[in-house]
Amino acid sequence: MRRAIAAAEVGDDFRGEDPSVRALEEQVAAMLGHEAAVFVPSGTMGNNVALRLLADRGSEVVVDRQCHVVSYEMGALAAIGGVQTRTFASERGMVTPALLAPLLSVDPEGPDANGGNYDRARTAAVAIENTHVYSGGRAWRLAELDGLATYLTAVGVALHCDGARIWNASVATGTPLEDYGRRCTTLSVCLSKSLGAPVGSLVVTDAARAEKGRRIRRQLGGTMRQAGLLAAAGTYALQHHIERLAEDHRRAAMLAQSLSEVAPARIDLSSVETNIVLFEVQAANAFVAQARAEGVLVGAISPTTVRVVTHLDVGDDEVGHGAEVLRALLEKDVANDNRQ
Repeated sequence: MRRAIAAAEVGDDFRGEDPSVRALEEQVAAMLGHEAAVFVPSGTMGNNVALRLLADRGSEVVVDRQCHVVSYEMGALAAIGGVQTRTFASERGMVTPALLAPLLSVDPEGPDANGGNYDRARTAAVAIENTHVYSGGRAWRLAELDGLATYLTAVGVALHCDGARIWNASVATGTPLEDYGRRCTTLSVCLSKSLGAPVGSLVVTDAARAEKGRRIRRQLGGTMRQAGLLAAAGTYALQHHIERLAEDHRRAAMLAQSLSEVAPARIDLSSVETNIVLFEVQAANAFVAQARAEGVLVGAISPTTVRVVTHLDVGDDEVGHGAEVLRALLEKDVANDNRQ
């Protein structure tokens, strides 16, 4: 990847003249069945650009309360875009028409499921996450996405997918990326999560929205000059790091199985579909600190939930060592809990 970066042909992407960026944008758009893509520095910017393409100021985006858009982006959609979010609790990240129907305001001047009237914000879009991190990397099935997309089209609401780990979803379910992409109005896909590029995401959509997206990117300070250096890393990742994601999934399952042997009540093995393992402890931050002290880096996503992510920089030996450390800590945590 570093050799690809060094050899990258570059130009001024501010003026649309960087051939490496253009090639990457065209490649990703084609992979996901859309006309165009816009290279941005981060997934947070990608989500912001994509949702502002769909939602005007004063309108609303409906989104699961645990999605990245509302949990990890510092309220950027409201603060910068003037778009409010209406959140709800999903079932492991999955969203159905029955769940959405009472939440949507598709005609603020007429009746809706909530007896709506003109003073309600119009629902412009629904945002989903694939894979869904808080559900342990749960991947959308195409039949589920079909039902949602068909319903939203019928009521005139756009569909955005935060596809930071859509590559994992495709590998885990065998769903072609194009089939996922065509069901969505916009997508934001990441080149660093899972694929191992140092930086970069892309907003994927139709050609007209993509041109508007470049203007929003400029407003956010995301337009770069010789960005082909970064694009080359992304192109390399797409060529070499998608199929190998199955190895990350295998290692995550191996880790989860090991942890379940000492604490079966603390982990749901059925939830481990891709490269994320979640398990419960008494105090997640303290557990994370103890693991770090023993050289194993994991994260806390709630006061009692630890998240472990497998990726291309850890192999079988590292995951095996991590499992030993985490097993010992988890076994001790369970014993302490039983004594209380």
